[in-house]
Amino acid sequence: MYYPDEIVEEVRSKNDIVDVVGRYVKLQKKGGSHFGLCPFHNEKSPSFSVSSSKQMYYCFGCGAGGNVFTFVMNYENYSFQEAIQMLAERAGVELPKIEYSEEAKKKESLRNLLLEVNKEAAKYFYYQLRAPQGAKGLEYFKERKLSDETMKNFGLGYSNVTSDDLVKYLKSKGYDDSIIIESGLATHDEKYGFHDKFWNRVMFPIQDVNHRVIGFGGRVMGDAKPKYLNSPETKIFDKSRNLYGLNFARSSRREYIILCEGYMDVIAMHQAGFNCAVASLGTAFTTGQANLLHRYAKEVILAYDSDGAGTNAALRAIKILKEVGLTGKVLNLKPYKDPDEFIKNLGTEAFEERIKNAENSFFFELRIMSEKYNLDDPESKTSFHREIAKKLCEFTEDVERDNYIEAVASKYSIGYENLRKLVLKIAAQSGNVEPAYRPKSTATKKNNSVDNALKPQRMFLTWLIEEPYLYPKIKKYVTVEDFTEEIYQKVAKMVFDGLEEAKLNPAAIISQFSDEEDQRKVAEIFNTKVGDLEGLQEKEKAFHDILYALKKSSYDYFSSKLGSDVTALNQVIQGKKALEEINKIHISMEET
Repeated sequence: MYYPDEIVEEVRSKNDIVDVVGRYVKLQKKGGSHFGLCPFHNEKSPSFSVSSSKQMYYCFGCGAGGNVFTFVMNYENYSFQEAIQMLAERAGVELPKIEYSEEAKKKESLRNLLLEVNKEAAKYFYYQLRAPQGAKGLEYFKERKLSDETMKNFGLGYSNVTSDDLVKYLKSKGYDDSIIIESGLATHDEKYGFHDKFWNRVMFPIQDVNHRVIGFGGRVMGDAKPKYLNSPETKIFDKSRNLYGLNFARSSRREYIILCEGYMDVIAMHQAGFNCAVASLGTAFTTGQANLLHRYAKEVILAYDSDGAGTNAALRAIKILKEVGLTGKVLNLKPYKDPDEFIKNLGTEAFEERIKNAENSFFFELRIMSEKYNLDDPESKTSFHREIAKKLCEFTEDVERDNYIEAVASKYSIGYENLRKLVLKIAAQSGNVEPAYRPKSTATKKNNSVDNALKPQRMFLTWLIEEPYLYPKIKKYVTVEDFTEEIYQKVAKMVFDGLEEAKLNPAAIISQFSDEEDQRKVAEIFNTKVGDLEGLQEKEKAFHDILYALKKSSYDYFSSKLGSDVTALNQVIQGKKALEEINKIHISMEET
């Protein structure tokens, strides 16, 4: 839902960022800011800064930054709507109510009713596992080495041998037959009549990211088929867009998520401390699930079974992860079949080591592909190299492709130039762009050149929001056009407008950017430090130098556009004049 800007700002202003962050991170005040260990990456020395005056946070280690909304979204892995609702409730701000049509009201009412029924069923299964009739289910979980705490955490349960226990219980709670059937918890047929979907099974409640029970998985006790049975698709349960364990994994604070095949793998890994594990829901991994993971991680480590079926599933998953822009790696579980077996036999440290050494997904694909060839036979080996070249053509970015050509050539003892020519030949035949050479030194110089121009722009804006009294003294020398990237221009305009109106609000400026990466950039712009400066004279010189460097980078930028940009000449003329004046002036750092 869209919320008006004034409501967003009211919620933000009533949630002091130091108080909110302090609920999650231990903070200590140092100077004008509070510092603590960054919750978004592992560190031993505090580099995570929270500013009360700016109402924003910034990590000088990993670059994470933003305002109170950004923090809650990143820490809790909430959408913006979820974050504003949480913070509004915390601050006692009443949000506008959503106006539903009659049809929408019915749909929402049905969803809420289905959630209620599933919650009641989860409570019932949970009780049954701990009652005398659930003894064999409890024994099964104990044999799998699950602790009472783990069983409680995942809400594990048991469905009785009799086939209508749950139906009777839900009917006693007042739920109609139709809603029980629509929830997927019961069915009706000629042989058994109205009966439970699950019986004689240990039960795994499936929860959405907000910890609401939306379905169930059940493993049969004995040899009956199917071994695992899942809830059917319902109005609240879409198997292709949910993942088992994601409600816990999304808050794991790890930089990756581990994707498993089964419920027990996920539970065993969480019990062992790997609380970033998830599993697909009895179906093959889907694009919808990959997109869901993309909200919470940049890298996915595949921990599929080490048998042939697991290998094929991993190959399919790698392709899907690539399609949504996720990096994939593959865990080597041998000599054991799955993560549960591995951890029970070799322990958590060995598993952590396997995670550190997880195989790059591209090299995993090549290794599996190599098993089809006899690499001792020259003809077969040549065919394998051609297949490698075809795979390398799948990289659409020249730099990435060239990096992989270099790495593959080294790994498989192929001459770099020979492999590059082969890739070039196949790329030309298939219409792909020629893989470009990537001179590292030139690229580095180019990146340094860009950063050298942007750094004084960042330092200048940081200085202005921390000491706004300087703005009237220098505003005639600087314009929005002096900032050479679009996001810097947008920020500069909002800063200048805020200073002109005496309403500068850095945290509110961040809210004007919806993209998370843009919010990080804005936070960096507002937290670029000059360094330790001693005395008034040193500060004045530093600020003068930053102002000059900002104007000089602008002058150089527009000078390079002469002949191609009709507005550049005027900017160059004005820039040269301003540089001459700045060279002569003294800017006092004393407030007047």
